Amino acid sequence: MLLALTGSTGFIGQHLVRELPRRGYRLRVLLRRPTSLPTNTASAVIGDIARPRNMSAALQDVDAVIHSAGLAQAMSGVPEDDYRVINTEATINLARAARRAGAKRFIFLSSIRAQCGPTADTVLTEALEPSPTDAYGRSKLEAERGLAELNIDWVSLRAALVYGPGVKGNMAQLMRLARSPLPLPLGGLRARRSLLAVENLLAAIETVLATQETLRRPFIVADPQALTVAEMIAAMRRGLGRWPNVFWFPATLLEHSFRAAGRGEVYERLSGSLVVDPAALMRIGWTPPLTTEVGLARLMQAAV
Repeated sequence: MLLALTGSTGFIGQHLVRELPRRGYRLRVLLRRPTSLPTNTASAVIGDIARPRNMSAALQDVDAVIHSAGLAQAMSGVPEDDYRVINTEATINLARAARRAGAKRFIFLSSIRAQCGPTADTVLTEALEPSPTDAYGRSKLEAERGLAELNIDWVSLRAALVYGPGVKGNMAQLMRLARSPLPLPLGGLRARRSLLAVENLLAAIETVLATQETLRRPFIVADPQALTVAEMIAAMRRGLGRWPNVFWFPATLLEHSFRAAGRGEVYERLSGSLVVDPAALMRIGWTPPLTTEVGLARLMQAAV
């Protein structure tokens, strides 16, 4: 199977460039500018994803497109129009080109933020009405709605926070916290959050590539078990061969401490729940190879 991939220089894209050829796929990487690639991949320079050129040649004979390029949620100061142009309009235009080239499936790497805000009071499934709360989430949801209007078999993977070697942002901050030698007063935070190992995301991509049924829908993707922050820290420290060293401390006092230090937004991230249910994807055959505990332990071992 010949796959076309965008976003190859990003965190997820780099993993896909390395792993997909190892699993027997031929890979054609669509690039903004010429760059070096592994010897087992081909490339096609298409320029700016919002105004691509050479698209017909780039997608010739491609069986499926994996679209991971886009503006990330963590990019502060980005105007809403830029999210719309890059994350929405460019996605739809790429899918149109894929349809004209005869690609059989278009896989859009979306985000759970197309479904909700940074926290949610209930377990999220695809049956719930999406209610994104920021420009990033709205741009992803609008891209899905645009794909639904095209005559191509598409699937959107609404991924929870993805972690793996090279991860940045909030997960990198949590890794630094886990590496510290200090006991941590996080045992009183009972909220749970869903995460997604990059290995499990790769398995999800393989599942939707292999299925013979027409999809044309979004799937929520996350490790099946949601953890508390204390459980995440414990798993990371076990990966380093250390005791968890996380103790109980009243959540209200912890909140006051964070806010007094001017770090209220950090407390909000640590204390908010975001639990999702990937059962729909599992029903079509997805079997995540890693538990979250094992995935977090391996993450720390790989970063040593």
